[in-house]
Amino acid sequence: MGKTNVFIAGGCSFTFGHELSDNVNGRTPSQKTWARGLYEGNKYRGGVYDYRLAATPGTGNSGIARRVFHEVSEVWKNPDQNIEAVVIMWSFNSRYDWAMPRHKNLEDTRWATLSPWDTTIRDEERHNALAGSEIQNDLWNKRKDLMIEAGVKPFAEAIYRYAANEYHETYLSWKSIIWLQNILEKKNIKYMFTLADNSLFYKDFEHHKDQDRLMSALHDEIDFTNWFSFGERMMGFNQWAALNDYPRGTTHPLDKAHEDAVKLMLPQYKKIKGGLNA
Repeated sequence: MGKTNVFIAGGCSFTFGHELSDNVNGRTPSQKTWARGLYEGNKYRGGVYDYRLAATPGTGNSGIARRVFHEVSEVWKNPDQNIEAVVIMWSFNSRYDWAMPRHKNLEDTRWATLSPWDTTIRDEERHNALAGSEIQNDLWNKRKDLMIEAGVKPFAEAIYRYAANEYHETYLSWKSIIWLQNILEKKNIKYMFTLADNSLFYKDFEHHKDQDRLMSALHDEIDFTNWFSFGERMMGFNQWAALNDYPRGTTHPLDKAHEDAVKLMLPQYKKIKGGLNA
């Protein structure tokens, strides 16, 4: 028997599959996501395959890069496994990934994702967005309780009240993307990046790279030949689904949007893979 071909998918709830038809109570990873569709649609003939989901709902780009790197490093040191490809849907800039003092309820006893919705400042926005979804509200209430118990919530309140800003968040996101990109290229791993929302690169019609020389230089380090966008100005999956009136749940596009997204993405994915199974 040959090596197991491992396909690694990273992202947030759009990759985990929140609100899709097989996402039971928000806790069961969906088998109907865009990432799973790419995996199923481009397997080699024969061989053994493994789909590894490194996506966590609510996470930001630093957390996405960290989790994917962890999966890559685990596979890389196993002589019986081969990384077929890595696909990632990058998330919103405004989420932070922070190593906290150790606590049993944190990810790997250390890591916490911080979101603006974790603060009292954005209580009304969160309430309005999740209105009508008992499941989504239940998930956020449980998250809130865990953050209070782990001592994360006061820290999140302070970060978003006094320190958070779009420039720093974009800088951290781009650093994480470039860091992971360079690791994948160093290890000769095929990858394709996409995005949920073009706020990763734009504020309205203004590009983040035009703010100063540092941001321009960082942007130049991103290899966009390995990206897929859903339209002009790096349109993201969530924006594309809304623009085309796909059915939505509370805050996520539903099954049909993922299904049609796969059809759009497969040609670019196959091109990046070098025409394999095209």
